[in-house]
Amino acid sequence: METERQHQFIAFALQTGVLKFGQFKTKAGRLSPYFFNAGLFHTGASLSTLAEFYAQTLLEAERQGKVQFDMLFGPAYKGITLASATAVALARAGRDVPFAFNRKEAKDHGEGGIIVGAPLQGRVVIVDDVISAGTSVRESVEIIRAAGATPAAVLLALDRQERGGDAINIKSHSAVQEVRELYGIPVFSIANLGHVLNFLRHTSDSELTQYQQDVMAYRQQYGVEDVE
Repeated sequence: METERQHQFIAFALQTGVLKFGQFKTKAGRLSPYFFNAGLFHTGASLSTLAEFYAQTLLEAERQGKVQFDMLFGPAYKGITLASATAVALARAGRDVPFAFNRKEAKDHGEGGIIVGAPLQGRVVIVDDVISAGTSVRESVEIIRAAGATPAAVLLALDRQERGGDAINIKSHSAVQEVRELYGIPVFSIANLGHVLNFLRHTSDSELTQYQQDVMAYRQQYGVEDVE
């Protein structure tokens, strides 16, 4: 069910140019009628607002008993900024938790190792922008478990609710569903493709409503029925 927060997030993503409509070729070779690039949350103000959305999504999941967590982890590279900013937003909301992130290559001097920040311990939430192939999540889970900690959940900006594979060989599951099945952990997102479509249905902006049919067709071809 769509909440006011999800509606506000989609409007915010459109305003910042993070969410765009048109025709875009995905890494899988599909022609998508929309494109979401979280790398464009690149000002202090937009990152602060994004972090508030992440924090409130996670705190709501905790209040509903869907997750318990002790710290955050940001996979290199995008996840570093996202986890750091989300930790700040959580602290402002009265939930001060540690965070950590990884280096792509181990450091052989100073403190050494691949982990920067707090020691990985307890129940850890992985913070990222989207899941495509799931590589980042797999590496994060391995790092967290190797440290003796427990992966508790994955927190995303947008769930594309899209089956994996390329334009010809289409899988039956989405990357998010595969993460849930492989690792037995929940995946939460600020918004998903269903919310984007609902936004298009109800917007008064005629420049946006013209993309509704394209998004619906894309979802029919590549979408999944997502059940948490």
